[in-house]
Amino acid sequence: MSRRSFLEVMAATTAVPLASSAWAAGTDTLERPKETVRGEMRYRPLGRTGEEVSLIGLGGHHIGRQKEEKDSIEIIRAAIDAGINFMDNCWDYHDGGSEIRMGKALRDGYRKKVFLMTKIDGRTKKAAAEQIDQCLRRLQTDVIDLLQHHEVIRLEDPDRIFAEGGAQEAVLAAQKAGKVRFIGFTGHKDPLVHLRMLEVAKENGFRFDAVQMPLNVMDAHFRSFEHHVLPVLVKEGIGVLGMKAMGDSLILASKTATPIECLLYAMNLPTSTVITGIDSLAILKQDLDVVKTFRPLTQAQVADLLARTAQAASRGKYEGFKTTNGFDGTAKNPSWLGEADAGPG
Repeated sequence: MSRRSFLEVMAATTAVPLASSAWAAGTDTLERPKETVRGEMRYRPLGRTGEEVSLIGLGGHHIGRQKEEKDSIEIIRAAIDAGINFMDNCWDYHDGGSEIRMGKALRDGYRKKVFLMTKIDGRTKKAAAEQIDQCLRRLQTDVIDLLQHHEVIRLEDPDRIFAEGGAQEAVLAAQKAGKVRFIGFTGHKDPLVHLRMLEVAKENGFRFDAVQMPLNVMDAHFRSFEHHVLPVLVKEGIGVLGMKAMGDSLILASKTATPIECLLYAMNLPTSTVITGIDSLAILKQDLDVVKTFRPLTQAQVADLLARTAQAASRGKYEGFKTTNGFDGTAKNPSWLGEADAGPG
């Protein structure tokens, strides 16, 4: 992508008002996806895929944190029984432990009830293909509904993924073979990287089905995915997967917003689903209650949240996934990227 075209993309996105403020004011700048309600769960369309996903998704890392495997399985099945159908996971979570536990939980007919997503780290065709097959075995499934390139956090990641012999070749081959239905990518570092990934994909004649990124009350102020990337996804009909609504509890440490307010803010955006960490039945109940009682935030409520979080958010202190490498699994484990990329971190 040329420097000129990249700057044009940035100029176009920065001209868009903050999404949450735009809806609260009742404008149609960004339209929230139409919801359907079944039981006590709300569902939104996943971009142009024709799929509907639950307003909250079950975070894959958190369901691998329980000491006993049976507790993880209980949480997963309780979430599905309550109507949560979006399952998040990743090849590297707990060295594959999260996928293994989810695979066991999806036995006995539960697999048919969910939209299953997982992620791979490989940047080479060989590494990506191997990881895809490992994911399928662990998850005990023949097909992954949404496969995503994980941790697209470096400006060179798109070039590696779409290069000759890169990971995208393996992902497309898996899709052709019926192992994968839809394709997306994730990242938590900087909106510039997301925009470059979208642009490189377009240069290669490809449009992603879904994109995952941090969307929270602090992101609105600092290196904002909401401000720069969200309008592009909505315009292109790409499913929006919100994550880090509470910044893995970092945002809560600022004492500027409550867990419920954090969830409500992310739900108020045009997210297809808000992926959140649920590591206990108590947290599951709390999140289900938020969905059950969800109402669009008013302009005054949005303004209040943004005012309360502005100072704390200004330098990214509570979004360490943007400003440090503490959340960058592939930086600590470069071998995950593939043999050609392994080396000093």
